[in-house]
Amino acid sequence: MTKHNVAIIGSGPAGLTAAIYTARAGLKPVLFASSVSPGGDLMNTTEVENFPGFPNGVQGPELMAQMQEQAEKFGTQVRYEDVDKLALDGETKVITTADGTAHEAATVIFATGSAYRKLGVPGEDKLSGHGVSWCATCDGFFFRDKVVAVVGGGDSAIEEATFLTRFASKVYLIHRRNELRASKTMQDRAFNDPKIEFVWNTEVVEAIGSEELKALNLRNLESGETSTLEVNGLFVAIGSDPRTHLIHNQLELTAEGTIAVQGRTSKTSIAGVFAAGDVIDPSYRQAITAAGSGCVAAIDVEHYLANLTDKAA
Repeated sequence: MTKHNVAIIGSGPAGLTAAIYTARAGLKPVLFASSVSPGGDLMNTTEVENFPGFPNGVQGPELMAQMQEQAEKFGTQVRYEDVDKLALDGETKVITTADGTAHEAATVIFATGSAYRKLGVPGEDKLSGHGVSWCATCDGFFFRDKVVAVVGGGDSAIEEATFLTRFASKVYLIHRRNELRASKTMQDRAFNDPKIEFVWNTEVVEAIGSEELKALNLRNLESGETSTLEVNGLFVAIGSDPRTHLIHNQLELTAEGTIAVQGRTSKTSIAGVFAAGDVIDPSYRQAITAAGSGCVAAIDVEHYLANLTDKAA
């Protein structure tokens, strides 16, 4: 069995950036990408206009393909396999894939990202990237002078709605209850914004459109009445869940459910195990912040391995 210097789990911006840096350092990393959906959430994104270095924008899948090509150019071994379980205690870490194969590594970088919660209604997946979004910061610019809706009632939903008023002509905020969970300051800001209209006690039951989102089917939870709301965009802001199922009961987590790291480092509660990207970030969740976090993890790994070598000598 080959023992790797570093095993990276996750093939989004954090994992691939960590791969680029560790590969250039001569560490010959192995990166486990999903057999079903390699490349992370950007594989489901169309135009990316806020990633530095692409003044004319870049398609999400193209950006991830270029990052992977760069990582492989420097010697990263990419394996399209699903990790089934991890054994992180001890000096040698063991990564077991779905086919039962065990891989040993001196260090692990955990970069599995997070998953936005979905409404689970017809049309939501089909129109993802075509009017349906989970990130106003990423996609708000495309809805200049258009009508959009935000679903949710917490801080993130109010934040998304307020941000979207910079671009959209009107923002509907659809919430299942008759009051918000957001902080009072954020509520006051939204209530005083003339562009935001609240739709209370209501849920989205369908996103309508063939190639682009055209409207939403709504249901009032008090009366049961249904209605149609014409919109160009739907932003789902009901939270996200970091993908941490592989490390439950192994690594320390934060109150938000993300992996706890030490300060601005990527060091987790177990020596030799590092984490990067959205799986440690409950706030920003951007491709560029994930990439920067992947760089931090790679440099932390380099220092950790160099320290091991120094001690052995």
